[in-house]
Amino acid sequence: MHIDSAKFVYVFFLVMHINVYFIALLLCLSKESIAVDNKIYSAEPSIRNVDSKISAYVQNALAEYKPCSEDEMDLNCTCHEAVIDRDLASFESTGVTRQMIKNSEKYGTRYQIYEKKLYRDESCMFPARCSGIEHFLLKLLNILPNMDLVVNTRDWPQLNTAWDNLGPVFSFSKTKAYRDIMYPAWTFWAGGPATKLHPTGIGRWDLMREHLKISAANIPWSKKLELGFFRGSRTSEERDSLILLSRQKPELVAAEYTKNQAWKSPKDTLNAPPAEEVSFEDHCKYKYLFNFRGVAASFRLKHLFLCKSLVFHVGDEWQEFFYDQLKPWVHYIPLDSYPSQEQYENLIMYFKQNDALAQEIAQRGYDFIWQHLRMQDVECYWRKLLMRYSKLLRYKVQRDNKLIPIGSTKIEL
Repeated sequence: MHIDSAKFVYVFFLVMHINVYFIALLLCLSKESIAVDNKIYSAEPSIRNVDSKISAYVQNALAEYKPCSEDEMDLNCTCHEAVIDRDLASFESTGVTRQMIKNSEKYGTRYQIYEKKLYRDESCMFPARCSGIEHFLLKLLNILPNMDLVVNTRDWPQLNTAWDNLGPVFSFSKTKAYRDIMYPAWTFWAGGPATKLHPTGIGRWDLMREHLKISAANIPWSKKLELGFFRGSRTSEERDSLILLSRQKPELVAAEYTKNQAWKSPKDTLNAPPAEEVSFEDHCKYKYLFNFRGVAASFRLKHLFLCKSLVFHVGDEWQEFFYDQLKPWVHYIPLDSYPSQEQYENLIMYFKQNDALAQEIAQRGYDFIWQHLRMQDVECYWRKLLMRYSKLLRYKVQRDNKLIPIGSTKIEL
Protein backbone atom coordinates (compact mmCIF):
# COMPACT_ATOMS: atom_id res chain seq x y z
CA MET A 1 0.00 0.00 0.00
CA HIS A 2 1.35 3.33 -1.04
CA ILE A 3 1.52 5.97 1.75
CA ASP A 4 1.81 9.59 0.84
CA SER A 5 5.03 10.72 2.54
CA ALA A 6 3.76 14.26 3.07
CA LYS A 7 0.61 12.97 4.81
CA PHE A 8 2.71 10.58 6.90
CA VAL A 9 4.95 13.37 8.11
CA TYR A 10 1.90 15.51 8.91
CA VAL A 11 0.19 12.73 10.89
CA PHE A 12 3.44 11.87 12.69
CA PHE A 13 3.97 15.43 13.90
CA LEU A 14 0.27 15.75 14.83
CA VAL A 15 0.50 12.64 17.02
CA MET A 16 3.74 13.85 18.58
CA HIS A 17 2.17 17.22 19.31
CA ILE A 18 -0.80 15.57 21.00
CA ASN A 19 1.55 13.34 23.02
CA VAL A 20 3.60 16.34 24.14
CA TYR A 21 0.39 18.13 25.14
CA PHE A 22 -0.81 15.20 27.24
CA ILE A 23 2.63 14.73 28.81
CA ALA A 24 2.68 18.42 29.73
CA LEU A 25 -0.83 18.11 31.14
CA LEU A 26 0.19 15.09 33.22
CA LEU A 27 3.27 16.91 34.48
CA CYS A 28 1.15 19.87 35.44
CA LEU A 29 -1.30 17.67 37.32
CA SER A 30 1.61 15.87 38.92
CA LYS A 31 3.08 19.17 40.09
CA GLU A 32 -0.27 20.18 41.55
CA SER A 33 -0.42 16.84 43.35
CA ILE A 34 3.10 17.32 44.65
CA ALA A 35 2.18 20.81 45.75
CA VAL A 36 -0.80 19.41 47.64
CA ASP A 37 1.42 16.75 49.22
CA ASN A 38 4.00 19.33 50.21
CA LYS A 39 1.30 21.50 51.71
CA ILE A 40 0.79 18.79 54.28
CA TYR A 41 4.23 19.62 55.65
CA SER A 42 3.97 23.38 55.29
CA ALA A 43 2.74 25.93 57.80
CA GLU A 44 -0.77 25.35 56.39
CA PRO A 45 -1.31 21.61 56.83
CA SER A 46 -4.45 19.60 56.25
CA ILE A 47 -6.45 19.01 59.40
CA ARG A 48 -6.14 15.23 59.15
CA ASN A 49 -2.38 15.33 58.91
CA VAL A 50 -2.11 17.93 61.66
CA ASP A 51 -4.13 15.65 63.93
CA SER A 52 -1.84 12.69 63.34
CA LYS A 53 1.26 14.82 63.90
CA ILE A 54 0.00 16.26 67.17
CA SER A 55 -1.03 12.81 68.38
CA ALA A 56 2.47 11.52 67.57
CA TYR A 57 4.12 14.45 69.37
CA VAL A 58 2.11 13.75 72.51
CA GLN A 59 2.71 9.99 72.41
CA ASN A 60 6.45 10.38 71.86
CA ALA A 61 6.78 13.01 74.57
CA LEU A 62 4.97 10.84 77.10
CA ALA A 63 7.04 7.79 76.16
CA GLU A 64 10.27 9.72 76.78
CA TYR A 65 9.11 11.61 79.87
CA LYS A 66 10.67 10.85 83.23
CA PRO A 67 9.47 12.74 86.32
CA CYS A 68 12.18 14.95 87.78
CA SER A 69 11.88 13.28 91.17
CA GLU A 70 10.88 9.80 92.28
CA ASP A 71 9.49 11.44 95.40
CA GLU A 72 6.22 13.04 94.28
CA MET A 73 6.59 15.82 96.85
CA ASP A 74 10.33 16.24 96.11
CA LEU A 75 11.18 16.90 99.74
CA ASN A 76 14.89 17.18 98.87
CA CYS A 77 14.09 19.70 96.09
CA THR A 78 16.11 17.89 93.44
CA CYS A 79 13.91 18.81 90.48
CA HIS A 80 15.80 21.93 89.46
CA GLU A 81 19.35 20.99 90.43
CA ALA A 82 20.47 20.43 86.84
CA VAL A 83 19.95 24.13 86.13
CA ILE A 84 22.37 25.05 88.93
CA ASP A 85 24.92 22.57 87.55
CA ARG A 86 24.66 24.06 84.08
CA ASP A 87 24.76 27.71 85.16
CA LEU A 88 27.80 27.30 87.41
CA ALA A 89 29.71 25.01 85.04
CA SER A 90 31.66 27.84 83.39
CA PHE A 91 33.23 28.74 86.76
CA GLU A 92 34.13 25.21 87.88
CA SER A 93 37.63 25.32 86.41
CA THR A 94 38.53 28.95 87.13
CA GLY A 95 36.59 29.62 90.29
CA VAL A 96 35.40 33.14 91.13
CA THR A 97 38.09 35.69 91.94
CA ARG A 98 37.88 39.12 93.56
CA GLN A 99 38.68 40.69 90.18
CA MET A 100 35.79 38.84 88.57
CA ILE A 101 33.40 40.35 91.11
CA LYS A 102 34.85 43.78 90.39
CA ASN A 103 34.36 43.24 86.65
CA SER A 104 30.72 42.27 87.25
CA GLU A 105 29.70 45.20 89.46
CA LYS A 106 28.52 47.37 86.56
CA TYR A 107 26.00 44.73 85.49
CA GLY A 108 23.86 44.71 88.63
CA THR A 109 23.43 45.42 92.32
CA ARG A 110 26.23 44.22 94.54
CA TYR A 111 25.34 42.22 97.64
CA GLN A 112 27.57 40.87 100.37
CA ILE A 113 26.84 38.26 103.00
CA TYR A 114 29.30 38.72 105.82
CA GLU A 115 29.17 37.13 109.28
CA LYS A 116 25.47 36.29 108.97
CA LYS A 117 24.49 39.80 107.90
CA LEU A 118 23.37 41.17 104.55
CA TYR A 119 24.83 44.27 102.87
CA ARG A 120 24.03 45.97 99.56
CA ASP A 121 24.93 48.88 97.31
CA GLU A 122 23.35 52.04 98.68
CA SER A 123 21.29 52.56 95.55
CA CYS A 124 19.02 49.98 93.98
CA MET A 125 17.61 50.58 90.51
CA PHE A 126 14.30 48.86 91.36
CA PRO A 127 13.60 48.94 95.12
CA ALA A 128 10.62 46.54 94.96
CA ARG A 129 12.71 44.03 93.05
CA CYS A 130 15.57 44.31 95.52
CA SER A 131 13.05 43.81 98.32
CA GLY A 132 11.82 40.58 96.72
CA ILE A 133 15.39 39.30 96.40
CA GLU A 134 16.35 40.34 99.91
CA HIS A 135 13.42 38.47 101.40
CA PHE A 136 15.02 35.18 100.38
CA LEU A 137 18.59 36.18 101.20
CA LEU A 138 17.63 37.29 104.70
CA LYS A 139 15.90 33.98 105.40
CA LEU A 140 19.11 32.11 104.58
CA LEU A 141 21.67 34.24 106.44
CA ASN A 142 22.12 31.83 109.34
CA ILE A 143 23.31 29.01 107.10
CA LEU A 144 25.25 30.87 104.41
CA PRO A 145 29.01 31.50 104.47
CA ASN A 146 30.56 34.86 103.57
CA MET A 147 30.25 35.77 99.89
CA ASP A 148 30.04 38.57 97.34
CA LEU A 149 27.50 38.45 94.53
CA VAL A 150 26.18 40.73 91.82
CA VAL A 151 22.43 40.51 91.21
CA ASN A 152 20.89 41.91 88.03
CA THR A 153 17.37 43.28 88.57
CA ARG A 154 16.82 44.43 84.99
CA ASP A 155 14.39 42.60 82.72
CA TRP A 156 17.13 41.20 80.50
CA PRO A 157 20.36 39.21 81.11
CA GLN A 158 23.79 40.82 80.90
CA LEU A 159 26.57 38.42 79.90
CA ASN A 160 26.73 37.32 76.29
CA THR A 161 28.48 33.98 75.81
CA ALA A 162 30.70 35.56 73.13
CA TRP A 163 32.35 37.82 75.70
CA ASP A 164 35.52 36.79 77.54
CA ASN A 165 36.82 37.29 81.08
CA LEU A 166 33.43 37.78 82.63
CA GLY A 167 32.58 37.40 86.27
CA PRO A 168 29.37 35.95 87.69
CA VAL A 169 26.11 37.88 87.38
CA PHE A 170 22.79 36.56 88.69
CA SER A 171 19.73 37.19 86.46
CA PHE A 172 16.19 35.87 86.66
CA SER A 173 15.90 34.92 82.98
CA LYS A 174 18.10 34.26 79.97
CA THR A 175 18.47 32.52 76.62
CA LYS A 176 21.23 30.18 75.49
CA ALA A 177 23.09 33.25 74.21
CA TYR A 178 23.85 34.34 77.79
CA ARG A 179 25.89 32.88 80.64
CA ASP A 180 24.15 34.65 83.53
CA ILE A 181 23.35 32.53 86.58
CA MET A 182 19.59 32.20 86.95
CA TYR A 183 17.94 32.87 90.29
CA PRO A 184 14.24 32.75 91.30
CA ALA A 185 12.75 36.10 90.34
CA TRP A 186 11.82 38.74 92.92
CA THR A 187 8.19 38.27 91.86
CA PHE A 188 7.89 35.16 94.01
CA TRP A 189 7.70 37.60 96.92
CA ALA A 190 7.36 41.22 95.73
CA GLY A 191 7.28 43.41 92.66
CA GLY A 192 6.44 42.26 89.18
CA PRO A 193 4.74 44.20 86.38
CA ALA A 194 2.65 47.08 87.74
CA THR A 195 -0.86 46.87 86.30
CA LYS A 196 -4.28 48.31 87.10
CA LEU A 197 -5.17 45.13 88.98
CA HIS A 198 -1.75 44.89 90.64
CA PRO A 199 -0.42 48.46 90.97
CA THR A 200 2.54 47.35 93.11
CA GLY A 201 3.12 44.09 91.23
CA ILE A 202 1.64 40.63 91.55
CA GLY A 203 3.85 39.53 94.44
CA ARG A 204 3.41 36.78 97.04
CA TRP A 205 3.43 33.63 94.96
CA ASP A 206 2.44 31.58 98.00
CA LEU A 207 -0.81 33.54 98.37
CA MET A 208 -1.59 33.62 94.65
CA ARG A 209 -1.19 29.83 94.52
CA GLU A 210 -3.97 29.44 97.05
CA HIS A 211 -6.26 31.91 95.26
CA LEU A 212 -5.81 30.12 91.94
CA LYS A 213 -6.31 26.71 93.53
CA ILE A 214 -9.73 27.87 94.73
CA SER A 215 -10.59 29.34 91.31
CA ALA A 216 -9.60 26.11 89.57
CA ALA A 217 -11.78 24.11 91.97
CA ASN A 218 -14.74 26.45 91.43
CA ILE A 219 -14.46 26.24 87.64
CA PRO A 220 -13.78 22.58 86.78
CA TRP A 221 -12.88 21.51 83.26
CA SER A 222 -16.48 20.76 82.29
CA LYS A 223 -17.53 24.33 83.11
CA LYS A 224 -14.70 26.13 81.33
CA LEU A 225 -15.40 28.00 78.10
CA GLU A 226 -14.01 26.25 75.00
CA LEU A 227 -12.06 29.30 73.91
CA GLY A 228 -8.45 30.27 73.55
CA PHE A 229 -7.77 33.22 75.83
CA PHE A 230 -5.15 35.93 76.10
CA ARG A 231 -5.23 39.34 77.68
CA GLY A 232 -2.08 41.43 77.85
CA SER A 233 -0.20 44.37 76.37
CA ARG A 234 1.47 44.45 72.96
CA THR A 235 4.99 43.85 74.21
CA SER A 236 5.95 42.50 70.78
CA GLU A 237 4.39 41.84 67.38
CA GLU A 238 4.69 38.12 68.10
CA ARG A 239 1.27 38.30 69.75
CA ASP A 240 -0.49 39.95 66.79
CA SER A 241 -1.58 36.84 64.91
CA LEU A 242 -3.56 35.53 67.89
CA ILE A 243 -5.26 38.91 68.33
CA LEU A 244 -6.16 39.01 64.63
CA LEU A 245 -7.50 35.45 64.74
CA SER A 246 -9.69 36.45 67.67
CA ARG A 247 -11.17 39.30 65.63
CA GLN A 248 -11.87 37.00 62.71
CA LYS A 249 -13.09 34.00 64.71
CA PRO A 250 -14.37 35.12 68.12
CA GLU A 251 -16.05 31.75 68.54
CA LEU A 252 -12.56 30.22 68.73
CA VAL A 253 -10.38 32.78 70.53
CA ALA A 254 -10.93 35.66 72.94
CA ALA A 255 -7.69 37.64 72.76
CA GLU A 256 -7.29 41.40 73.20
CA TYR A 257 -4.57 43.89 73.93
CA THR A 258 -4.56 46.01 77.08
CA LYS A 259 -2.78 49.28 77.73
CA ASN A 260 0.74 49.33 79.03
CA GLN A 261 2.81 52.24 80.28
CA ALA A 262 3.95 53.03 76.73
CA TRP A 263 0.41 53.15 75.25
CA LYS A 264 -0.24 56.33 73.23
CA SER A 265 -3.01 55.50 70.77
CA PRO A 266 -5.13 52.61 69.42
CA LYS A 267 -2.22 51.85 67.09
CA ASP A 268 -0.44 50.46 70.16
CA THR A 269 -3.29 47.97 70.59
CA LEU A 270 -3.38 46.99 66.92
CA ASN A 271 -5.92 49.64 65.89
CA ALA A 272 -8.53 48.77 68.50
CA PRO A 273 -9.50 50.30 71.83
CA PRO A 274 -7.53 48.79 74.72
CA ALA A 275 -9.34 46.05 76.62
CA GLU A 276 -9.74 45.88 80.37
CA GLU A 277 -7.32 43.71 82.31
CA VAL A 278 -8.50 40.31 83.51
CA SER A 279 -7.46 38.79 86.83
CA PHE A 280 -5.59 35.50 86.92
CA GLU A 281 -8.58 34.02 88.74
CA ASP A 282 -10.83 34.90 85.79
CA HIS A 283 -8.37 33.31 83.37
CA CYS A 284 -9.54 30.04 84.88
CA LYS A 285 -12.88 30.40 83.07
CA TYR A 286 -11.20 29.36 79.79
CA LYS A 287 -9.92 25.98 78.63
CA TYR A 288 -7.02 27.22 76.51
CA LEU A 289 -4.63 29.85 77.86
CA PHE A 290 -1.82 31.44 75.83
CA ASN A 291 1.53 32.58 77.16
CA PHE A 292 4.08 34.78 75.36
CA ARG A 293 7.46 36.09 76.38
CA GLY A 294 7.70 39.71 77.45
CA VAL A 295 11.01 41.55 77.35
CA ALA A 296 12.38 38.29 78.74
CA ALA A 297 10.53 35.31 80.24
CA SER A 298 6.92 36.02 81.17
CA PHE A 299 5.89 36.20 84.82
CA ARG A 300 2.44 35.05 83.66
CA LEU A 301 3.35 31.46 82.85
CA LYS A 302 3.46 29.87 86.30
CA HIS A 303 0.08 31.36 87.19
CA LEU A 304 -1.68 30.00 84.11
CA PHE A 305 -0.92 26.39 84.99
CA LEU A 306 -2.75 26.70 88.31
CA CYS A 307 -6.07 27.28 86.53
CA LYS A 308 -5.99 23.62 85.42
CA SER A 309 -6.44 24.96 81.89
CA LEU A 310 -4.41 23.83 78.88
CA VAL A 311 -1.43 26.16 78.50
CA PHE A 312 -0.10 27.08 75.03
CA HIS A 313 3.44 28.42 75.40
CA VAL A 314 4.79 30.42 72.44
CA GLY A 315 8.57 30.35 71.94
CA ASP A 316 11.08 28.45 74.05
CA GLU A 317 14.08 30.78 73.93
CA TRP A 318 13.57 32.59 77.23
CA GLN A 319 13.95 30.55 80.38
CA GLU A 320 13.45 30.83 84.12
CA PHE A 321 15.01 28.39 86.56
CA PHE A 322 11.94 26.11 86.70
CA TYR A 323 11.25 25.87 82.95
CA ASP A 324 13.75 23.06 82.43
CA GLN A 325 11.49 20.36 83.86
CA LEU A 326 8.32 21.61 82.19
CA LYS A 327 8.09 19.38 79.13
CA PRO A 328 6.34 20.23 75.84
CA TRP A 329 3.32 18.04 75.03
CA VAL A 330 3.51 16.62 78.56
CA HIS A 331 2.74 19.72 80.64
CA TYR A 332 1.89 22.29 77.95
CA ILE A 333 1.48 22.80 74.20
CA PRO A 334 4.54 24.36 72.53
CA LEU A 335 4.49 26.74 69.57
CA ASP A 336 7.45 28.23 67.76
CA SER A 337 7.91 31.98 67.87
CA TYR A 338 5.57 33.99 65.62
CA PRO A 339 2.93 31.31 64.93
CA SER A 340 0.47 31.83 62.10
CA GLN A 341 -3.26 32.18 62.60
CA GLU A 342 -3.74 28.80 60.96
CA GLN A 343 -1.33 27.11 63.36
CA TYR A 344 -3.30 28.50 66.30
CA GLU A 345 -6.58 27.42 64.75
CA ASN A 346 -5.39 23.90 63.96
CA LEU A 347 -4.14 23.34 67.50
CA ILE A 348 -7.26 24.67 69.18
CA MET A 349 -9.50 22.60 66.89
CA TYR A 350 -7.45 19.48 67.60
CA PHE A 351 -7.82 19.82 71.34
CA LYS A 352 -11.50 20.67 71.07
CA GLN A 353 -11.87 17.33 69.31
CA ASN A 354 -9.58 15.59 71.82
CA ASP A 355 -10.98 17.04 75.00
CA ALA A 356 -9.90 14.25 77.36
CA LEU A 357 -6.29 14.56 76.18
CA ALA A 358 -6.39 18.33 76.65
CA GLN A 359 -7.60 17.85 80.21
CA GLU A 360 -4.87 15.28 80.94
CA ILE A 361 -2.10 17.64 79.79
CA ALA A 362 -3.67 20.52 81.73
CA GLN A 363 -3.77 18.39 84.88
CA ARG A 364 -0.12 17.36 84.50
CA GLY A 365 0.89 21.00 84.10
CA TYR A 366 -1.04 21.93 87.23
CA ASP A 367 0.42 19.03 89.21
CA PHE A 368 3.98 19.96 88.29
CA ILE A 369 3.66 23.60 89.32
CA TRP A 370 1.70 22.75 92.46
CA GLN A 371 4.17 20.08 93.59
CA HIS A 372 7.49 21.48 92.37
CA LEU A 373 7.13 25.25 92.45
CA ARG A 374 6.08 25.74 96.04
CA MET A 375 7.59 28.54 98.08
CA GLN A 376 9.73 25.92 99.79
CA ASP A 377 11.10 24.93 96.37
CA VAL A 378 11.97 28.54 95.63
CA GLU A 379 13.73 28.92 98.98
CA CYS A 380 15.49 25.59 98.50
CA TYR A 381 16.74 26.66 95.07
CA TRP A 382 18.17 29.87 96.51
CA ARG A 383 19.87 27.88 99.28
CA LYS A 384 21.42 25.27 96.98
CA LEU A 385 22.44 27.88 94.42
CA LEU A 386 24.23 30.11 96.92
CA MET A 387 25.88 27.24 98.79
CA ARG A 388 27.26 25.88 95.51
CA TYR A 389 28.30 29.35 94.38
CA SER A 390 30.11 30.10 97.65
CA LYS A 391 32.35 27.09 97.14
CA LEU A 392 33.60 28.61 93.89
CA LEU A 393 35.03 31.72 95.57
CA ARG A 394 38.84 31.74 95.39
CA TYR A 395 39.47 34.56 97.87
CA LYS A 396 38.67 35.49 101.45
CA VAL A 397 35.67 37.82 101.60
CA GLN A 398 36.31 41.08 103.45
CA ARG A 399 33.67 43.45 104.71
CA ASP A 400 33.12 46.31 102.25
CA ASN A 401 32.22 49.45 104.19
CA LYS A 402 30.75 51.12 101.10
CA LEU A 403 27.80 48.70 101.28
CA ILE A 404 24.84 49.43 103.56
CA PRO A 405 23.28 46.92 105.97
CA ILE A 406 19.94 45.41 105.01
CA GLY A 407 17.71 44.55 107.98
CA SER A 408 15.37 41.62 108.41
CA THR A 409 11.87 41.76 106.96
CA LYS A 410 8.69 40.90 108.77
CA ILE A 411 6.78 38.15 107.00
CA GLU A 412 3.05 38.84 106.95
CA LEU A 413 0.77 35.88 106.40
